[in-house]
Amino acid sequence: MAGNNPTPTEYIQHHLQNLTFGLHPDNGWSIAHSAQEASDMGFWAVHLDTLGWSIGLGLLFIWLFKKAANAATTGVPGALQNFVELMVEFVDNSVKDTFHGKSRLIAPLALTIFCWVFLMNLMDLVPVDFLPMLAAKIGALFGADPAHVYFKVVPTTDVNATLGMALSVFGLVIFYTIRAKGFSGFIGELTLHPFNSPNKLVQALFIPVNLLLETVTLLAKPISLALRLFGNLYAGELIFILIAMIGLWQLPLHFAWAVFHILVITLQAFIFMMLTIVYLSMAVEKH
Repeated sequence: MAGNNPTPTEYIQHHLQNLTFGLHPDNGWSIAHSAQEASDMGFWAVHLDTLGWSIGLGLLFIWLFKKAANAATTGVPGALQNFVELMVEFVDNSVKDTFHGKSRLIAPLALTIFCWVFLMNLMDLVPVDFLPMLAAKIGALFGADPAHVYFKVVPTTDVNATLGMALSVFGLVIFYTIRAKGFSGFIGELTLHPFNSPNKLVQALFIPVNLLLETVTLLAKPISLALRLFGNLYAGELIFILIAMIGLWQLPLHFAWAVFHILVITLQAFIFMMLTIVYLSMAVEKH
């Protein structure tokens, strides 16, 4: 932690700081020992904890579903097979009800998004001091100052992770739009809507306005997708940190907030999945 007896501000800042690796102007390629060093590393610094937990939880998702697929039986299914079949059916029905095009990618993509985001959100229920303190002890074994060992365990509380996923969805939206309507159709959507006129001259005057409005609408999709998930999970993690600071009463309050937060983490995974399906469905719809 930030010293043996950190102030409340130091305690909160320590928990909200990522384990950052990058090129520091003075120290070269290194791990940041403070928020200022992390800031000095600039745009190309990477958050090792976010990447590690994201990749690890993604591999956990793949392993669990592969294990269920390998052990699948037409007889009496086990608990894991029941769970996987329930998830697949739930996502499949959501896609059928929302996506009006034809694509073999959408359902697996939606399943991956829901399960992966849910697992990352689920890390918010781990006691806030447990893994950071464990990381500090491991760092001390290698000569690091425990006060300078940062470790965030909820990837979706890092806007870089949520924005990265949202930009991937944005790229798919652009791809599906051009594939379904052609490049001219994509440009037409940006320049000929929402205002149009049968008069060619008037329509030409509308093009700059349409382009401005539709470009803002298009760019708002990944930004809102990323910030919605980030904001909700960041706020939830911050409340857990504040609860951990109050001492004796933290366990009952932690339990009460954790029970409520189960709904939040599930709902946010569902919203991210559904908005992805909706955006891709809009991309392939003909006007």
